[in-house]
Amino acid sequence: MKILHITQGYSPAIGGTEWLIQRVSEELVQQFGDEVTVFTTNRYNGEGFFNPKLPRMPIGWEEINGVNVRRFPVYSHISQMFRRPQALAYRLRLPKNEYLRAISGGPIIPGLRQAIREFPADLIAASSFPLLHMFAALNGAIETKRPCVLHGGLHPQDNWGYNRAMIYRAISQATCYIANTEFEANYVINQGISTEKVFVVGVGVDPEAFEKISSDEAKQHLGLENKPVVGFIGQLGGHKGVDTLLKAMPIVWQVIPDAHLLIAGARTMFAAQLEQLIQSWSKEEQDKVKLHYNFSNEEKPDLFAAVDVFAYPSGYESFGIAFLEAWAASKAVIGCRRGAVPWVIQSGRDGLLVDYQSEQMLAEAIIMLLKNPLWTRQMGEVGRQKVLSRYTWSTVAKSFREIYTKAIKNNQ
Repeated sequence: MKILHITQGYSPAIGGTEWLIQRVSEELVQQFGDEVTVFTTNRYNGEGFFNPKLPRMPIGWEEINGVNVRRFPVYSHISQMFRRPQALAYRLRLPKNEYLRAISGGPIIPGLRQAIREFPADLIAASSFPLLHMFAALNGAIETKRPCVLHGGLHPQDNWGYNRAMIYRAISQATCYIANTEFEANYVINQGISTEKVFVVGVGVDPEAFEKISSDEAKQHLGLENKPVVGFIGQLGGHKGVDTLLKAMPIVWQVIPDAHLLIAGARTMFAAQLEQLIQSWSKEEQDKVKLHYNFSNEEKPDLFAAVDVFAYPSGYESFGIAFLEAWAASKAVIGCRRGAVPWVIQSGRDGLLVDYQSEQMLAEAIIMLLKNPLWTRQMGEVGRQKVLSRYTWSTVAKSFREIYTKAIKNNQ
């Protein structure tokens, strides 16, 4: 099978969707001998789609683990011009403001649609909304009468990003749609999409990478030896709840004064806000926070091994691949009772759920887990068994391919 994947970023770009498409692409090559090509951007993260000052990668072709990757240049200066007009139009609820939002979010990639039309593939698949490349993928497939599978990664609570009729028109035109959870699938179906074209797969992890890593050694490497460690490992964005976690820690310190906080992720513009908050604390409190920016995928298992409790109080998640990574390391997790997360975490069995932006509830959950290490370890082990049974990349890629095969058959 010749597959063309279109996505916003690809290694070394960091993000949940970026990692999903990379691992699914590699598994399709290795397991099934498929010919997989990825069209992507030359930017490291979504901020680069509207900020021309951020670093970029070389454009052109390369091969990564058997996958052919072509990086396209992004015209971020155009998206930047639309940032303020779209904000005003959105606030005033002007008609068609969804198009201004789409342009301002980007990525604007001249030539992408033409390249999709010309590329010889049996199937075109794209991830993720609300970004513009999704529509280029769909239109390129329709114009060449080929099947198109869209993987949305929707966060319905984000009205700015996902309250756009153009997204659901696109899904209705696609051959198949892949949702990360039943929550997302039900949401899409409620938008009028046929149940016959909506499939639930989820995301994955490589559990082997997280095995047999010493927690003590991982803590020592980070300078956190003999400390209870709360960890956030993931994308540093405003909606991820890292600020709520920071606000929760002074409450935790009242009960567990030696607890430390590890925050790890790619350094973004939001990181400056986090640093400003930390700098407002006393020197003693600042010394209890470890910031670890721009780590490699190879470092990730050690980072998860170093934490005792994984706190990921995000408000917008289509799944939350970080939960799987924590479970692969046998760690209990804390997520928010919001969006798709309650469909991922079984509260009381493999983690705890708290209200979004409630530092008091988050602190109480952290204290509860740190004070009950046996219960916490049992939760982590339940999570690991769930990963092994349902969420390995081998299993996820097989499900993707089954949907791709069905899409090709339905398009004939």
